[in-house]
Amino acid sequence: MTNSPVYDAAWVAAEEAKRAYMDANSLYKSEDEHASCGVGLVVSISGKPSRAVVQNGINALKAIWHRGAVDADGKTGDGAGIHVQIPVEFFYDQVRRTGHEPDTTKMIAVGQVFLPRTDFGAQERCRTIVETEVLRMGHRIYGWRHVPVETSVLGEKANATRPEIEQILIRCDQDIEEEQFERELYIIRRRIEKAAAAAQIGGLYLCSLSCRSIIYKGMMLAEEVAVFYPDLMDERFESAFAIYHQRYSTNTFPQWWLAQPFRMLAHNGEINTLKGNVNWMRSHEIRMASATFGDMADDIKPIIPAGASDSGALDAVFEVMVRSGRNAPFTKTMLVPEAWSKTTTDMPKAWADMYAYCNAVMEPWDGPAALAMTDGRWVCGGLDRNGLRPMRYVVTGDGLLIAGSEAGMVPVDEANVREKGALGPGQMIAVDMQEGKLYHDGVLKDKLALPSPLATGLKRWWS
Repeated sequence: MTNSPVYDAAWVAAEEAKRAYMDANSLYKSEDEHASCGVGLVVSISGKPSRAVVQNGINALKAIWHRGAVDADGKTGDGAGIHVQIPVEFFYDQVRRTGHEPDTTKMIAVGQVFLPRTDFGAQERCRTIVETEVLRMGHRIYGWRHVPVETSVLGEKANATRPEIEQILIRCDQDIEEEQFERELYIIRRRIEKAAAAAQIGGLYLCSLSCRSIIYKGMMLAEEVAVFYPDLMDERFESAFAIYHQRYSTNTFPQWWLAQPFRMLAHNGEINTLKGNVNWMRSHEIRMASATFGDMADDIKPIIPAGASDSGALDAVFEVMVRSGRNAPFTKTMLVPEAWSKTTTDMPKAWADMYAYCNAVMEPWDGPAALAMTDGRWVCGGLDRNGLRPMRYVVTGDGLLIAGSEAGMVPVDEANVREKGALGPGQMIAVDMQEGKLYHDGVLKDKLALPSPLATGLKRWWS
């Protein structure tokens, strides 16, 4: 899974020739180009799952097809996907198909797994690794499910590299809270990844392993995601949020596993500080991991997996910080803060103290970047300090927040629009689905900054 110098050189040459022609023969100027991947979210402010949220996410993907590149075969894309809540009743039915009756008093988790498609021996070794780590943590496996796919929508190159796609259905057999179950599933996934690497098995990738949400993605065109995955068209597939992404690969070769969304976020832009951020993580991950994960700290290191794209690296750090007890808005504030050091005279002191603390703990992951992210409770949209990627939003009268790279990704009745806007540099908009409340930037940062980390001591925020 490495970059191809031949492919990259040919692609760069073609892009340069195209832009030179456009610069010379049209009103288009390449220096004014600010678009790249398409990213966005749809979330029910009440936190109530519905079919409409999933369908709006699918429609938005269809609307941003132009933000991704297409191979010469006309059907292979750079990667597209959608992240939604697990529709529990749908998966209870899948459990019954394995010959078990689901225990509705216990939490169910689903793993979306890419396996090596053409090596059946490797497939079986991968399943064994996955099952071993689930059982080792003390949970029960209902069984495996072959995910239905419609391969006719794939291009030749996408189909040639297509993985075997299966789901593992898991029952929580410990008396623990949902947050702890999510943390254990995270540890299980990291152990699986390390075991596969130690066994030198390529092609195993877990898109998601969660009791809250599931990710469907791949190298199909954006408008074909729900066609390739018929699950998404099932009327029982309901969710309170949908995070979607259309990739335009710039610094990594297109591959199935590099399609977004990742486990917690979808990202638009290139992280200019990536090398420094990765080096920072290598030097500090021992403390980051040991504080929360204790004896299991070694299971999750290195936090940033080898071969990750810049978005994948940011997602890996975002995930471990959430699993350590922070919510998504504060994690975004810590990782991708607004510009603050020269504007403290115009900023509430509590905000300045919060940013000073964040700066002492973490070097900013600087874009230009737009982000859509979730921790399972919060769903957020945000920009980095540069604000060079758009993030526009609409709040509807029927209680939806729609935010993303463009206006009009999800058609809405203008008579039903309660509010429209666009995020500025460093700003966020977020929904707490548990509380059923929408937070705009200022109110959200007031909530995060009070009480100030500097006033109450670092230990409360960084353990």
